[in-house]
Amino acid sequence: MAYKIQYKRSVSRDLRKLDKAVAGRLLDQLEKDLAENPETHPLLKGAFAGLRKYRAGDYRVIYAVLDQEVLVLRIGHRREVYR
Repeated sequence: MAYKIQYKRSVSRDLRKLDKAVAGRLLDQLEKDLAENPETHPLLKGAFAGLRKYRAGDYRVIYAVLDQEVLVLRIGHRREVYR
């Protein structure tokens, strides 16, 4: 079952901060991996409880699974994305 991937408006701002090659690679990985099996990635705890993270090198994607959709909330470097 394929999930539909939606992006929050703030994600475009996050992507502009990244190098174009890195941003393109991240989006390609997201489209491929999260559309097929988004529920296999770890759940977050604390203030982000209920959300999930996707790890791509030094970058993290914070997202939520809603019915048949995946809502991407943040994309950023691992040292900054949880702030």
